[in-house]
Amino acid sequence: MDWDDLRVFLAVARSESLSGAGKRLALDPATVGRRIARLEEGTGTRLFVKSPQGYALTEEGSGLLPHAEAVEAAMEGAAEVMAGQHTLGAGLSGQIRIGAPDGCANYLLPQVLTEICAENPALEVQIVALPRVFNLSKREADLAIGVSRPEAGRLRVQKLSDYRLHIAASADYLASAPPLTCIDDLKAHRVVGYIPDMIFDKELDYLAQVGVTSVPMASNSVAVQLNWLRAGGGVGVVHDFALPFAPGLRKVLTREVSLTRSFWLIRHEGDARVTRLNRFAEALVLGFRREVVRLEAMT
Repeated sequence: MDWDDLRVFLAVARSESLSGAGKRLALDPATVGRRIARLEEGTGTRLFVKSPQGYALTEEGSGLLPHAEAVEAAMEGAAEVMAGQHTLGAGLSGQIRIGAPDGCANYLLPQVLTEICAENPALEVQIVALPRVFNLSKREADLAIGVSRPEAGRLRVQKLSDYRLHIAASADYLASAPPLTCIDDLKAHRVVGYIPDMIFDKELDYLAQVGVTSVPMASNSVAVQLNWLRAGGGVGVVHDFALPFAPGLRKVLTREVSLTRSFWLIRHEGDARVTRLNRFAEALVLGFRREVVRLEAMT
C-alpha cells in the first residue's frame, strides 16, 4: 500500500463518489474506480459499499480512514520541511480554506484574514460562508468556525472568542413605531430573525430566549437580517460586532436583553502535525480576538 493509493482512498471517502473524487484528483471516474478496486484487491478487504446515495465506507474502510489521514498529515508535514515553512519566521504559502457562519464571515474574517495575507503574500485564503456545520472529515474546509463546541468526532477545538448580541432597530423605524420600553412591548413590533426551521444550531435561537415566537420577517442569513433592519423592517437581535457596519441601527432594551455566545475554532485531529495550519491558526486566533474587541468597543 503506497501513499498514492491512500490519496485516492481519501478522495472517495470524502466525496462519497468516484466523480467527486476524480475532480479532487484531476482523474477520470473510471480511473478512480480501477484504483480503488486495485487497492481492495491488494489488501484483500472491501473498503466501500456502493448504494444509490454513493460510495460509503465499510467497517474496514472506516478503520483505515484515520491511518490514511495520519499518512496525509505526515506527507504534508514533510512537504513543509522541504519548502522551509517549518523555519521560524518563514512566510505561509499555499491555499487554506476556512468555513464559517455568515455573520462571522461577513463582519470579522475579512479584516482578520486581510492582515494575515498582507504578511504572507504567497498565501491563498478561501472563506466559505454557509449557515451550517462544516464536515472537516470530508475536507469541506481546512478549518471551521462554529457557534457550539462539538462533542463528537476526531477534532481539535479551541475557543476563539466570546461575543455579545443585543436587540436593535433603525432610528427611522423607532421614530414611527410603538414604544419599546420592555420585552412585552416586542409583541407590538415586527420582528426580524432566523427562519425557525433553518436554525442549524441551538445557540442561534436568540428570539426564543426572549420569548418571541413569531418571526414575520425571516432569513437564514445574518447579513440579510441586518440589511432588513437597516431598511426599517423591524427589530431583531444583532451581533455587537456587526453594528459598526450599520451605523443607522440603535440598540434597545439593553438592560433587559444582553446575550453572550462564543465562537470556536475547529480543526481535524489529524492536522495537529501540519505546521502551516498550526501557524495559520495561531495568527487567526490572535487577530480574531483583537477584531471582536475593536468592533464591540465601537458600539
